[in-house]
Amino acid sequence: MRFDEWAKSRLAELLRFAMVLCCDRGLAEDVVQDALIKAHRRWDKIQRLDHPEAYVRRIVVNEYLNWRRKWSRFVPADLSAEHGSTPDHAEQHADRDQLVAELAKLPPRQRAVLALRYYGGLSDAEIAETLSCRPSTVRSQASRALATLRIELGAPTQQTRETGASHAY
Repeated sequence: MRFDEWAKSRLAELLRFAMVLCCDRGLAEDVVQDALIKAHRRWDKIQRLDHPEAYVRRIVVNEYLNWRRKWSRFVPADLSAEHGSTPDHAEQHADRDQLVAELAKLPPRQRAVLALRYYGGLSDAEIAETLSCRPSTVRSQASRALATLRIELGAPTQQTRETGASHAY
């Protein structure tokens, strides 16, 4: 299959994945564009792989992590604007906006682990291979990320459930 045919058939899927990873549509488009440029250069090698999608997904993750390192020094972060601060008429949209805002606060590798696990449906071993780390590192990153989200979103902890106590946030 030619690269342009493959890219056209997988573009929407890659953009959705990058959006979950980046929490920003513009950044997701930039990351996918850069990843596809790199994939195009190596397409002869990539197309012979058993799972070219996994290889390109890894390029997307690496581009996202590298983009954060490279451009965080140059692009000013808008810390004053809160995502999802405007009330939405649908509670589901408001909850999703809150979750996206909290995900955006996570360190890039933790966000990558959660995106690969819960959006990409990958196992710890597959995530470890994608991120070039050990499965135990994947589990610890996921645990830390989920603990942070529980605290930030006010989810009841195990102790709270056992004692019936509630926290006022």
